[in-house]
Parts: sequence; structure tokens; C-alpha cells
Amino acid sequence: MGVGRGAPGARTGAATGTVTGAVTGTGRGGCVRADDGGAVPAWAVASAVLAPVAMIGGWTLAAALQPGFDPVAGTISALAATTATAPAVMTAGLALTGAAHVGTALGTRPLPRAGRLLHALGGIATVAVAALPVDRAPQAHGLAAAVAFGALALWPAAAWRRGTTHGRTDVRPDRPAVTRPAVALTASAVLLALLTWFVLELQGVGPARGAWTGLSERAVAGAQALWPLAVVLSLRADAARRRSGTHP
Repeated sequence: MGVGRGAPGARTGAATGTVTGAVTGTGRGGCVRADDGGAVPAWAVASAVLAPVAMIGGWTLAAALQPGFDPVAGTISALAATTATAPAVMTAGLALTGAAHVGTALGTRPLPRAGRLLHALGGIATVAVAALPVDRAPQAHGLAAAVAFGALALWPAAAWRRGTTHGRTDVRPDRPAVTRPAVALTASAVLLALLTWFVLELQGVGPARGAWTGLSERAVAGAQALWPLAVVLSLRADAARRRSGTHP
């Protein structure tokens, strides 16, 4: 990494400021950068599209290759177990989904840092799920899955924003819909409800007494893979409105 000539302390300070700014959204001297209007790079759109494609495509193809597999009752983890017919398919799907979540978290800079960190954590944990087959490392697999599902359900609730009007803090009506409290909190509530359903089915105490374990898991995993795409598209649409001078 190139650094301009100068005193060692100055070079260190400049480098530290640059790295900190990249993570926290601040510029040199710790000043918060002005709102960029919701701009999201094209590569973040690509990663947001990749997540549901890899997750849903992975479990669909892996199930098709597994003779007699019941997607309503059977879990995604079972498709990635070393005893499955084609474990590499679902393992790759999980790993790509996790990497895509991390990429999207990095690209959604207009969102609050807390939400992006939770989103990235969920992605990293999903990669860990892929690396820890349930039949080889059941406890580690379960822990990684719990972190992944939990973080991916909670990050929308940490991604809403407040603005300032006439010196008081309030909700900005001109913010993108996905960053408004009602939308962000509702998204997390729905994801948590789906996650609760899956946990109950997994424990055999759900409405179907465990017969819908696979269905409930696919419902929550699919929704968690799709929500970042909705967020990215909303931020991109808001940026386009701002460039054209119109507001919702």
C-alpha cells in the first residue's frame, strides 16, 4: 500500500484514517461524510442477486440429485452432509451465499454500520456452515448455523436510519423505504417469525411436529437471501430519484 512521503507519525495517521474511514464511513479527521444519496455499486447488486440464486438453486439441484429426498421434511444441511449423493453442490451453494452476503454488506455503505456488520457476520457464519458438515462436526455446524440465522434475521432491524430536522432527531420521510423503522423492523420481525417456526419444527414441537422441518428452513433461508436484494434495489432506486431531482 503506497503512502506519501512525510514524517512516520503523519504517514501512520493518514493510513489509519483511511482504513477507519473505509469501515466506519468517516473521512480524514474523523468527519462523517455527507450522505451519498443511497449509491450502491453494481458489484453489490451482483452479490445481492447471487445470494438467493446460490441458496435456492443449490438446494433445488442438490435435492434433484438425491434419490428419494423429501424437501419438505429434509434439511439443507442434510444435502451438504458427506453422506449425501452430491454434497459439493449444496456446500458450494452455502459458501457462495455466505460470500455474497459479505459482499453485499460491504457494498451497502449508505446503511448504518451496525446493520452491515450483522449482515457480514451472518455471511461469514454461513460460510462456516458450509465448511462444517453436519455429520462430521454437528456441534460446530449447529453453532455456526445459529449465528448465521440469528444475524441474518436481526440485521434489518439495525439498518434503519434517523435524520435531523430543525435540531431534533426524527425519522426522515425522504429516506429509502428499507431504511425506515417500520419497514426495517417489520422485515426483522417476519424473519424472526420464520426462524422461530424452523426451530420449533426442528425440535419436533412445531405445527407439523417436525414434518415441515425442511419447508420451514427453506422459508427462512430463502427470505434471508432475498431481503438484501430488496434493500439494494431500494437504495439504487432512491439514488436514481435523487439524481433526477424527484423524491417519493
